[in-house]
Amino acid sequence: MLALLAQAAPAAAAAANTATDFNVGAELLRVVLSLAGIIGLIFAAGWLSKRLQARTVPGGRRIRCVETLAVGARDRVLLLEAHGKRLLVGAGPGGLRTLHVFDGELPPPEEAAPPAAPVPGFAELLNRWKRTP
Repeated sequence: MLALLAQAAPAAAAAANTATDFNVGAELLRVVLSLAGIIGLIFAAGWLSKRLQARTVPGGRRIRCVETLAVGARDRVLLLEAHGKRLLVGAGPGGLRTLHVFDGELPPPEEAAPPAAPVPGFAELLNRWKRTP
């Protein structure tokens, strides 16, 4: 029995020695790099999904939503363009309903109105404030 205990003692001491040879700095670095890699993969997946959603196939879309207006909590009015016609469609909890079909030529797109007056920057406002007595 003593012989078995004598043989088990060095094995137990070796196991305890390997348990204390734990390098905290290396493990911390491994965990931080793994976390950074996972966060990088999340950002890459978000970027890739935006790129794939924004891709339009030329000639693939025949229907286009020109404008949308919310008329209630759950109701919307949509102006759709399809095959040279514009359709006014109501969308709600009950489904879709065509409200009006505009025939004829489409009006040219409206140009944006020029901005009224440029808003002064913070530095310019500060200079004005310093000059006034």
